[in-house]
Amino acid sequence: MATRPFPSLLRLRSSLLPSTPLLALLSLSSLSCRTTKRRLASLHFVPSPPRTVRSLATVTAPPVVVAEDDKYGRKQVISVTPQLYDYILSNVREPPILRELREETATMPGSQMQVSPDQAQLLAMLVQILGAQRCIEVGIYTGYSSLAIALVLPESGRLVACERDVKCLEIAKKYYERAGVSHKVDIKHGLAVESLRSLIQNGESCSFDFAFVDAEKRMYSEYFELLLQLVRIGGLIVIDNVLWHGKVADPQVNDSKTISLRNFNRKILEDKRISTSMVPIGDGMTICQKRADI
Repeated sequence: MATRPFPSLLRLRSSLLPSTPLLALLSLSSLSCRTTKRRLASLHFVPSPPRTVRSLATVTAPPVVVAEDDKYGRKQVISVTPQLYDYILSNVREPPILRELREETATMPGSQMQVSPDQAQLLAMLVQILGAQRCIEVGIYTGYSSLAIALVLPESGRLVACERDVKCLEIAKKYYERAGVSHKVDIKHGLAVESLRSLIQNGESCSFDFAFVDAEKRMYSEYFELLLQLVRIGGLIVIDNVLWHGKVADPQVNDSKTISLRNFNRKILEDKRISTSMVPIGDGMTICQKRADI
């Protein structure tokens, strides 16, 4: 699941390829401006307060990094330092109910698995841009990202929330109820693979607009194949932790999870059934759009 981003001194590698601009997703919108404004007006936001972000780096990260290969024109890219990340968080619109859930989760062991506020804000915006009615989340932890999605879904919307940890589900359900979105959330307790297969068997293929994956990393490929059956043409599948604390770019790191994520990232890059964009937010997220010609 999501981990809190820390600055990295890794340089951009020459193997990186240009990706589909995120702004291209705007053409997918089926919401009118009036509808969008009405939904946003129903939510109350407060900026996330500045906080101290501890760095794992032993030296100060440079403000920018430069692609090593001259073919990229020595493009300068922002390096997210602790100071800059504090600034990013101070510009996140976070509803009070989400802040309360985040703060409660922060007291728990394993709280680093929760997505960051800037990630949750992006997920909610993608759902709104799509005009999504039906969503799936694989691995909800205590419910921060799923609550962010449920808050922007229309009253008739549905979010299938897959989670195997009962204690985490109890916290999530408490906040769904407090936020008044329980009627939008269909909780599936158990192994996500079984829940996704059950949806396919029930005839729900190609009926979902949006999916978010933030669960067991070694299962990503299997989750993806099942979700590709469930998501409609033009729908999105977003995968978290694709940069894996920077380990995917370090040839000295070869544990099973890192190797699995490297292989998954390569698979996604070469998969002609989707358009894709890897976004360096949080621990890295890849946004995939299902293409019509598959």
